[in-house]
Amino acid sequence: MKIPVALSWSGGKDCARALYEIARSRDYEVVALMTSVSEEYKRISHHGVRESLLDAQAQALGLPLDKIYLPSNNSHPCTNEVYEQIMEAAMRRYLARGVRTIGFGDLFLDDLRVWRENNLAKLNMKALFPLWKRPTKALALENMALGFKAYLSCVEGKVGPGFAGRSFDQSLLADLPAEIDPCGENGEFHTFVYDGPVFTRPVPVVVGQVVVRDGRYYADLLPGNEAPQATVAASEIPPVH
Repeated sequence: MKIPVALSWSGGKDCARALYEIARSRDYEVVALMTSVSEEYKRISHHGVRESLLDAQAQALGLPLDKIYLPSNNSHPCTNEVYEQIMEAAMRRYLARGVRTIGFGDLFLDDLRVWRENNLAKLNMKALFPLWKRPTKALALENMALGFKAYLSCVEGKVGPGFAGRSFDQSLLADLPAEIDPCGENGEFHTFVYDGPVFTRPVPVVVGQVVVRDGRYYADLLPGNEAPQATVAASEIPPVH
């Protein structure tokens, strides 16, 4: 019997590739996707992607989606203490279902890995990192060759304007500044994957307006049945604290 895994899911390319790798494993099986969502803004934390697109993505993947709602507004930000309390409660729910392993798409941030492992160890749980230490340029090209398709949903200001909303493809890699990691592992950019080998069907999505909040560029991705000219205000994007 395979070990059940709840996969930490941001909707982006790295967690999608982690899902692909786990699906090919003889030892593990993803039984749920776990995503933190801004309770007030109804968007994926940090990525700024609409909750409706997250739901459509999970349906196209054919996997149950566990949404963990986080308080996130300008007057009452979600502190680390509150975040850890909410996540511990979520982990205890997984334990009650017999799930003791949480999967992550992290690539090389050692301090983040240690933090994840230490928090899970408190509950006698384990972390799984199927992409750990993969060379990021090679991994990015592999993702494209495998057929993963994604848009950049959030871009740090240091990357420069004009990248939010672009397809994650070889043309984008060629245009990225040399100091920017090809997979954005340092948080330089985030993506939304809408198709690939783990999908049963593509997720209809169009690129809407690009807005700036707190020095970051956000492409407001819209479900494919909505007009791409729909407007969004920067205040509709959850702040990153």
